[in-house]
Amino acid sequence: MLDFLAENNLCGQAVLRIVSCGNAIIAELLRLSEFIPAVFRFKDRADLQKYGDIIFDFSYFKGPELCESKLEAKPELQDLDEEFRENNIEIVTRFYLAFQSVHKYIVDLNRYLDDLNEGVYIQQTLETVLLNEDGKQLLCEALYLYGVMLLVIDQKIEGEVRERMLVSYYRYSAARSSADSNMDDICKLLRSTGYSSQPGAKRPPNYPESYFRRVPINEAFISMVIGRLRSDDIYNQVGIESIEIFVALKEAPRQTVLQETDCGSRILVQRSAVISIYMGITVNLADAWDPYKAAKTALNNTLDLSNVREQSSRYATVSERVHTQVQQFLKEGYLREEMVLDNIPRLLNCLRDCNVAIRWLMLHTADSAYDPNNKRLRQIKDQILTDSRYNPKILFQLLLDTAQFEFILKEMFKQMLSEKQAKWEHYKKEGSERMTELADVFSGVKPLTRVEKNENLQAWFREISKQILSLNYDDSTAAGRKTVQLIQALEEVQEFHQLESNLQVCQFLADTRKFLHQMIRTINIKEEVLITMQIVGDLSFAWQLIDSFTSIMQESIRVNPSMVTKLRATFLKLASALDLPLLRINQANSPDLLSVSQYYSGELVSYVRKVLQIIPESMFTSLLKIIKLQTHDIIEVPTRLDKDKLRDYAQLGPRYEVAKLTHAISIFTEGILMMKTTLVGIIKVDPKQLLEDGIRKELVKRVAFALHKGLIFNPRAKPSELMPKLKELGATMDGFHRSFEYIQDYVNIYGLKIWQEEVSRIINYNVEQECNNFLRTKIQDWQSMYQSTHIPIPKFTPVDESVTFIGRLCREILRITDPKMTCHIDQLNTWYDMKTHQEVTSSRLFSEIQTTLGTFGLNGLDRLLCFMIVKELQNFLSMFQKIILRDRTVQDTLKTLMNAVSPLKSIVANSNKIYFSAIAKTQKIWTSYLEAIMKVGQMQILRQQIANELNYSCRFDSKHLAAALENLNKALLADIEAHYQDPSLPYPKEDNTLLYEITAYLEAAGIHNPLNKIYITTKRLPYFPVVNFLFLIAQLPKLQYNKNLGMVCRKPADPVDWPPLVLGLLTLLKQFHSRYTEQFLALIGQFIRSTVEQCTSQKIPEMPADVVGALLFLEDYVRYTKLPRRVAEAHVPNFIFDEFRTVL
Repeated sequence: MLDFLAENNLCGQAVLRIVSCGNAIIAELLRLSEFIPAVFRFKDRADLQKYGDIIFDFSYFKGPELCESKLEAKPELQDLDEEFRENNIEIVTRFYLAFQSVHKYIVDLNRYLDDLNEGVYIQQTLETVLLNEDGKQLLCEALYLYGVMLLVIDQKIEGEVRERMLVSYYRYSAARSSADSNMDDICKLLRSTGYSSQPGAKRPPNYPESYFRRVPINEAFISMVIGRLRSDDIYNQVGIESIEIFVALKEAPRQTVLQETDCGSRILVQRSAVISIYMGITVNLADAWDPYKAAKTALNNTLDLSNVREQSSRYATVSERVHTQVQQFLKEGYLREEMVLDNIPRLLNCLRDCNVAIRWLMLHTADSAYDPNNKRLRQIKDQILTDSRYNPKILFQLLLDTAQFEFILKEMFKQMLSEKQAKWEHYKKEGSERMTELADVFSGVKPLTRVEKNENLQAWFREISKQILSLNYDDSTAAGRKTVQLIQALEEVQEFHQLESNLQVCQFLADTRKFLHQMIRTINIKEEVLITMQIVGDLSFAWQLIDSFTSIMQESIRVNPSMVTKLRATFLKLASALDLPLLRINQANSPDLLSVSQYYSGELVSYVRKVLQIIPESMFTSLLKIIKLQTHDIIEVPTRLDKDKLRDYAQLGPRYEVAKLTHAISIFTEGILMMKTTLVGIIKVDPKQLLEDGIRKELVKRVAFALHKGLIFNPRAKPSELMPKLKELGATMDGFHRSFEYIQDYVNIYGLKIWQEEVSRIINYNVEQECNNFLRTKIQDWQSMYQSTHIPIPKFTPVDESVTFIGRLCREILRITDPKMTCHIDQLNTWYDMKTHQEVTSSRLFSEIQTTLGTFGLNGLDRLLCFMIVKELQNFLSMFQKIILRDRTVQDTLKTLMNAVSPLKSIVANSNKIYFSAIAKTQKIWTSYLEAIMKVGQMQILRQQIANELNYSCRFDSKHLAAALENLNKALLADIEAHYQDPSLPYPKEDNTLLYEITAYLEAAGIHNPLNKIYITTKRLPYFPVVNFLFLIAQLPKLQYNKNLGMVCRKPADPVDWPPLVLGLLTLLKQFHSRYTEQFLALIGQFIRSTVEQCTSQKIPEMPADVVGALLFLEDYVRYTKLPRRVAEAHVPNFIFDEFRTVL
């Protein structure tokens, strides 16, 4: 009959594909369960308040029109809904596809069963498939995997979360309009069951049978599968416990297996009360089968306290006995090749007993297997812990030794299998040659002491030699039988021909028998032994439980770093669990093989990293002590030193302590490097890389925590805590930096490279998260180029409106340099308090930030300020629309003013009356207008200061880089200008990233002018130049000219700061077309000319304060924009510019 799994057997291949797909679906569900967006859980009250009106459960389907109409009634909700869609559609779609594949799986399985019944597969029916060993196994697995999928979904993705995700997908995708969408069926299958995975939660009634019944499965098929399970023991791919628990639960609704008969349940519970159903997901039958009469009866006998005591004591005794045996086997030189080959059954029995004891003890003592609210289960657990004399450290040691024993045996068998034929041929050749030599001895030709010629023996030995040579390696059974006969013949010839008297002949015969024995041993080395070891050593049940031993592993490593080499065997044993989900995927040649392998291998490697993280943690603990000794205790030795002071500077005690700590660090390093490069699943684990990643992870954890804690400010503190905290944090960071520099040679890593890469990653990630507040489409952690799964940057709970430390730093700087409270003196780059005239801060602040956070910190701060400016400008535009363009009175005033001042080249008659009348009528709008302009101006000043500091440090620390960037920038700009004058000349194409990349370098080096930046795209705004002109002349009376300081605030009660005002207006105008700026300057020029004209008609001409202010504005405008003075002189006669300072 055709092999069921053969490629041309359509029936076998169809069910194999279904089972392969099932394993891949479970891996995808487990992978996705770690990426559920927190907002769908509604655990945070803020999330519920914000998104409660746009995230719906299945109640949405009762009246979708009503829900949508509520959204449409509020524009802000619509906007939030659209933003939520943009941020979450990708992950929600992935979840939906996983849910859809679960539904498709059971539909495909039902279709396959229907095809079997309808005779689609020739000569195959359900009965014939179940009679076939592979067919029976695959059908059991297909049913079992469906149950596992549903249980995994309910355990890992809560019912309410599933509903919210499905409704979100339905609303945001085309599913509602697609005719062939099976959304209804998926929703029916995956609606909330009421189950909760929280410890102590009650099980819903009829759970999980009603859940499994949502998509009906052929009942005859289920009955037949259960029948086969009762009569057979399937131990090939899925353990009997796993299949039977699932099938029994699956069948519960039919009231046959668990309610009325107890045959199936008795088979199971005799073995174990706690079982693992798939990759470490455990079920306690006492809890799971409590509602079923027959199953409960079968369980009562097993869970009787006397039986529990008996089983616990038995496993305690077994574990002690086998542990002693294993320790004996692991002694150096005990496991030799001959010993192993002679004792295969004994060794395998020991290995089996070890694994059975480990499995029973780990499953029955696991906290996750017992409901803390169930008194009976608590009693059973306490009984097991007492009677099994359970000690997690002893159990872990047994697991460690068993894994080591198993690893050595496997490696020996693999080597013996690879050398099997070569060794067999070698022994055959040696044996044959010995017989030929003996034949020559008895021929009388070859002299040997006192051996007479014997032609019969000569002929007999030659025949034996031929017989040995004729043995065939490929026919192992016949060769083995014949070899035994040859050994017997050689024993008999020695006995019957009185050859014992000649020692040389005896030796030759003994050697030949030894070679023949070795041939029998070698021919008996079978791959079946490795397969048995693989099945017996399966550790998939501990895929999750192993985590409870992490602290024991870490403590063992901390005490003895060489323990890592032993742990390697345990990790490899755990990697064997990957065979369970990957076997069928591999057999089906499925493209999912790589994805599923990567997921499980990645999970295991993450666990290995987690265990070994104790090494970097211990290293850093020692490092902190070294930092303390170096900074506080050890005095730096001067270049010149008096002889009599040598003893004072020797400081032998502290130096010995540093040497001891350094030695401890190098021992830890040695420990991890002793672990050879290991293939865990499909991922190669290099110990050197593991050590470096561990050091990076610990560094990131500590530096991120230092930054978080060090930059928390009290807004009420006077003076500000900013500078002291920066200095304190700078000392901490310097300590990390120095210690890292000190230790790099002892652990063989590039300390400076790691320091710069990780600190820049921390800062850039925090800037990215802070900037998310200003973005509609947020960058999630899994999308971030700075976040990493192996070396994660920790996230901390926000302490104020800022999400991260960089936000807090930025807002504190903005708070202390607030233009309402401080006055910025441009010439000194310093801020002074308006009331007390005390210095608040200066450019030294940015030098301190540079020292503490480096270039990355300053650059990140600059980037965040950019986002804040964009937000302010957007708010300004919406405010402009609201208070000016929608106010008829303001528009009429502006229209009247424009008529009065046209044309702009003319001089306005009675100018004071016209201007101040317009200002008076628009007085109410200037307060909010001033606030917006000043905020933008303040942030632009800060950006200028940051650019200055970055440029200074770049020129100082990297003069070649600074020169190269400046020259490249000039050359690029020259080429671009040349292209616009002559389009035939080259210009970077759209797909060329040169301009984008060079901009990032230039900004990091401070070679840019923030005032020339376009922050937002704008449309035409009516009256925009005249509004800004009116705003400026409305503010001039609040300011006065000071010869030393320039324009300063007249009254602290009505604060206006000149530099932010000028820079804010300048930035605002820069966002619009240049003709608006031209018109704005023309209006100022006209104002100056008209006012000067009016005051010259007086008897004693005096330059009005407002004109001085307007002229100073034009002067500053030209200075900041670096434009030629003729731009201003186009609107104001140059003699006024030249002379106005002389009359002040």
